[in-house]
Amino acid sequence: MNILLLGSGGREHAMACKIAESEQCSTLFVAPGNAGTGCEQKCCNVDLDPMDFDALRQFVLAHDVRMVVVGPEAPLVAGVADYFYRHSDLRQVMVIGPGQTGAQLEGSKDYAKRFMQRHNIPTAAYRTFGSAEVEEGVAFLRQLRGPYVLKADGLAAGKGVLIVEDLKEAERELRQMLGGKFGQASARVVVEEFLRGVELSVFVLTDGKHYKILPTAKDYKRIGENDSGLNTGGMGSVSPVHFADKEFMQKVEERIVAPTVRGLHAEGIGYKGFIFVGLMAVPDGSGGLDPYVIEYNVRMGDPETESVFPRIRSDVVDLFEHVWRGNLQQVPLEVDPRPAASVMMVSGGYPEHYERGKRIEGVELVKGCKVFHAGTAKADDGSLVTSGGRVLCVTALSDSMPAAMLSAYQELEKVRFEGRYFRRDIGQDLLKMLI
Repeated sequence: MNILLLGSGGREHAMACKIAESEQCSTLFVAPGNAGTGCEQKCCNVDLDPMDFDALRQFVLAHDVRMVVVGPEAPLVAGVADYFYRHSDLRQVMVIGPGQTGAQLEGSKDYAKRFMQRHNIPTAAYRTFGSAEVEEGVAFLRQLRGPYVLKADGLAAGKGVLIVEDLKEAERELRQMLGGKFGQASARVVVEEFLRGVELSVFVLTDGKHYKILPTAKDYKRIGENDSGLNTGGMGSVSPVHFADKEFMQKVEERIVAPTVRGLHAEGIGYKGFIFVGLMAVPDGSGGLDPYVIEYNVRMGDPETESVFPRIRSDVVDLFEHVWRGNLQQVPLEVDPRPAASVMMVSGGYPEHYERGKRIEGVELVKGCKVFHAGTAKADDGSLVTSGGRVLCVTALSDSMPAAMLSAYQELEKVRFEGRYFRRDIGQDLLKMLI
């Protein structure tokens, strides 16, 4: 079948590689894709805006597309799945991604928090404030112990969450956010209790009733080493997370995953796609760890996809078909036991001002690792150039996490572009926990 994948980042390149492996995939169109997706077998980049639903409709009908896989969150929150269902000529196209109501789990932090409360899913205490409630928000901050967590209610490209140590700075940031720092995304702000623990990401694929829990991962959002500096879209990831053992994952499934899927079903929210559960593993006082939900996303994470998808051995198109048909329980999920490490190379100055159009050299020299493109393009002369803040991600699989990390770092040194920057400590915190 012909398949259309929406998106242009490293997540979509990693998904494209796995989708193209399927014997069921004839041609994979990627809209708009990047220089990496355009070079993959069976893949063809198409100049389509994932937010232009009418253009997507015309393309799908003209090219006999049978499945649409939605990579980024914005089209889901805007209702792309609902658009396909509303048109009788598109209704049989298998759209992998939730409808607009389900997508509010990511589209609104307040909606997600209220959903968790309704279904007794463990999460941090919180309150939500609008622009007319600034002083109430400041008063609530003063009731909390630092650090202080401020979250823009709406989509803010992964940069709308602030963790502030100082109360006065937290008050100032709250005023700025409600004053438009993140535009409409921070018209309302969720202020919540800070949870002390270790973060990890759990990914779920669901048909709305049944589910599969994908490999765990941990990503690294801060630009600087030792988790310092500004938040970014993600500087790297590792999979799996060693402390997410059988006992811990049983808690995750019983307390979080199963209640989430049951809650969606009970509320009549049709959901066919991914749920990304951002978790904090908090010490339980007796030597164990308890999971708390930090946030939901309604798609795969980036850069976690770059370390999770290479570990999936199952035919993902087969999985997606079973999601669409509502019988996901009938197909097994097979996972490569080898750990994966992914390191992102970014443009100088990112996540603030950075320049595009820098020539990239050495990608073809990388051996034994996969290079996933994120912000790349082809120049007029055919050379590979930077076109975004996050540029390339090098992923290695090996028999141990230290070996995977070593391989990823050795191979990425072969790739060069002006201003190149990467964190040198991806995964090191987890290794220290093992000592």
